[in-house]
Amino acid sequence: MVGASLAGLSAARALRDQGYDGGLVLIGDEPHRPYDRPPLSKEFLAGRMSEADLALETETEDLDATWILGAAAEALDPGERAVRLGDGRSVRADAVVIATGASARTLPGTERLSGVHTLRTLDDARALRADLAGAGRLVVIGAGFIGAEIASTARTLGLHVTLVEPASAPLAAAIGAEMGAVVAGLQAGQGVEVLCGTGVREVTGTARAAGAPRVDGVILTDGRRVPADVVVVGIGARPGVGWLAGSGVDVGDGVLCDATGATTLPGVIAVGDCAAWFDPAAGSHRRVEHWTGAVRRPAVAVRALLAGASAGSGSDIRPPEPPYFWSDQCGTRIQFAGHARPGDEITVEEGSLADRSFVAVYRRGDRPVAVLGIDLPRPFTRWRKRLAADALRSPAPAA
Repeated sequence: MVGASLAGLSAARALRDQGYDGGLVLIGDEPHRPYDRPPLSKEFLAGRMSEADLALETETEDLDATWILGAAAEALDPGERAVRLGDGRSVRADAVVIATGASARTLPGTERLSGVHTLRTLDDARALRADLAGAGRLVVIGAGFIGAEIASTARTLGLHVTLVEPASAPLAAAIGAEMGAVVAGLQAGQGVEVLCGTGVREVTGTARAAGAPRVDGVILTDGRRVPADVVVVGIGARPGVGWLAGSGVDVGDGVLCDATGATTLPGVIAVGDCAAWFDPAAGSHRRVEHWTGAVRRPAVAVRALLAGASAGSGSDIRPPEPPYFWSDQCGTRIQFAGHARPGDEITVEEGSLADRSFVAVYRRGDRPVAVLGIDLPRPFTRWRKRLAADALRSPAPAA
């Protein structure tokens, strides 16, 4: 397992659950044992959860595995089926699970400014939490899941928060502009200043007698200047696939896999945020950067691996259910399943937009393709199960 976070750990568990009793090696570039990432932007950032609470392994769990932590993978040798590490070591294996995740995108020009953060790892969260403790004004650039959750958490800590998003609404890429406007209302109702439809021209800083200049504001593309003591950049993530150059593994926006996680190299599968699985419904490859995918998809990929499947082999192993994510922000739980596209018809099936408690269904023609729920978990779950049943009735996956 190259990658020792949730997806790699889930793959190791699936191997043991499905009867594999051989050797297991888990390689991680971070020095930490696997930990849960969703709380980093919420409970951990707010100080309501400790590092011990983030642990993903149970006290009684024993995978009988070898752990190599704090060592990044630098190359995959397909002939030897060996993973070369940054510390000079090489690990050979009969099969390889690629679970190298993704890294946060940074904003060019901010590298030398103190007080500018991304949030992807435990170390990132430690640094941001410490910086927020002495801050009064926070600017969050990017109103995706991480950005919106950090904005909400910072408001509960008493900071003045400005959320900047170049799209017309928060989460617009995932749930569409119409429903994203509802999320903007939730943020504004909590006291977050939401600025949509404008980008960032420059992040400015003030020179100090010692150390790097300290951030002091953000200049927007419309000319406005927003003061800031701390800036968080939440503009997406890059899949961790650079180390695969020359390996023969096909990559695009992630490792290109069939609908069961098999890559173009026999005995090599990919799971988690770095993996772009073929989606039969969309007819294209998609990366799913959410907790549920990192938990459930590895079992499908491991089953294909143990069966000896490779991409395009015509395996009859079924793909997992449609992607699902949730986000806790502004005192509400937002849940979404499926894939939305511009032009989908959206109807509110239960609840109301005015109350900000509803279930909305996205349709393409007569077919439901996605469902959004805000604070109505039971009706949302019913629609999510319906989407999953429709997926099982769809044609068998093609590479």
